[in-house]
Amino acid sequence: MKILLILNDPPYGTEHCYNALRLAHTLMKKDPEAEITVFLMADSVVAARRGQKTPDGYYNMERMVRRVALGKGGVLMCGTCMDARGMTDDDLLDGARRSTMDELAAATLAADKVLVF
Repeated sequence: MKILLILNDPPYGTEHCYNALRLAHTLMKKDPEAEITVFLMADSVVAARRGQKTPDGYYNMERMVRRVALGKGGVLMCGTCMDARGMTDDDLLDGARRSTMDELAAATLAADKVLVF
């Protein structure tokens, strides 16, 4: 099964990204054969920035995104959204990569389920 999660909100301040990634982790655990792809766009692209430092006891989006990036689907980043926020490929954690709307469209058409956060 192919599942695509599209995230839009900032990584901190709301819990949309947090909950989407929790769901992605649970889906990966429940069905190890599933292909889970997360597409980060708008402010959510910051969730895949390397070097995040959060207070003890607080969730860290970098660690959460990395778990998905190392999985069977991957993490795709809206390149236009990255550019608008001054992010380069060097800012990204390993396993996340710059992408395009064309690739998002293809992933949407290929997916069995699409969830938007």
